[in-house]
Amino acid sequence: MKIIDWYILKRYLATFFVMLLLFIPIGIVIDVSEKINKILANKVPFLQVAKYYGDFTIYFANMLFPIFLFLSVIWFTSKLANNTEIIAILGSGISYMRFLRPYIVGATFISILALLMGFFFVPRASKGFNDFRYQYLKNNPESRQSSDVYKQISDNDYIYVSSFNYLDKVGYNFNLENFKDNKLVYKISAGSIKWNAADSTYTLVGYNKRTIGLMGDELESAQEKKFKFNFEPDDLTPVVYIAETMTLGELNRFIEKEKQRGSGNINAYLVVKYKKYSIPISAFVLTIIAVAVSSMKRRGGMGINLAMGIGLAFTFIFFDKVFGTLAEASTMSPLIAVWFPNVTFGILAIYLLRNARR
Repeated sequence: MKIIDWYILKRYLATFFVMLLLFIPIGIVIDVSEKINKILANKVPFLQVAKYYGDFTIYFANMLFPIFLFLSVIWFTSKLANNTEIIAILGSGISYMRFLRPYIVGATFISILALLMGFFFVPRASKGFNDFRYQYLKNNPESRQSSDVYKQISDNDYIYVSSFNYLDKVGYNFNLENFKDNKLVYKISAGSIKWNAADSTYTLVGYNKRTIGLMGDELESAQEKKFKFNFEPDDLTPVVYIAETMTLGELNRFIEKEKQRGSGNINAYLVVKYKKYSIPISAFVLTIIAVAVSSMKRRGGMGINLAMGIGLAFTFIFFDKVFGTLAEASTMSPLIAVWFPNVTFGILAIYLLRNARR
């Protein structure tokens, strides 16, 4: 790489990390101001708070990574343009695509970093961030309550609860059906089911069991009965953020298990999985758009470029959130939903790049 390449690459990386260091403390201050009353009221230990804000830093940086990257490239490229450095570079005979090379190298470095963060570090931070919120900051018990949970827990067994409260570990209108060769063998039902953490059993209240027989059905009932089932309380509370807390290997195994069980949240889990790949790729798309927008010297200076950059960055985030939510709540393909912003803005990047080269 030539001197000019190192010059641009160092500015690219330095501006990006400085942007992170500037905005993350602002995010922490805002978060503290919103949550300090609940933290003090719940007497949260200082070490727990410190750990939470360590996780918050990683979670916050990953969530707003596209905006930070886009604005940092807009910022320093606009400064190059205003100082007529870009004109001098292109005037020396370097083509626009050659000028773009250090930006692509920088985007590759950021992309690999984002990929590793998404695979290994962000899941742990997401778990700590969300667990802290639900343990100390959420006052609404409905936040960990699921309804109409129907799952296959083994090759032959299916369970259903009309609702399950994670905090109390109590479910209502419980049913377990056992099949063999597509024929019902027996069915267990209960008015409520409660998890006993001491011995890892469940207590069924209003217990009834019907065993299907050739000559007649066999009935069994009891006011209360204990059972040991091969499913955990977490299987009855498919919290939204559970997929975010897993590394890539854990997430792949989890999705396969949930598919076998007939989970209704598969799309939400697939959205999380595909975003682990789409977010790093967005580094290239946003870098090209930012360079194409800010490499021309405009009347009004850097302010115009920043205004355009902020508008495009928030439009990208809007598309990403909207289509991700559509995939989770409808039959829309998660793969299409997750990659739609990258494809759309990729086309925009090509168009802007062609205009900039002229």
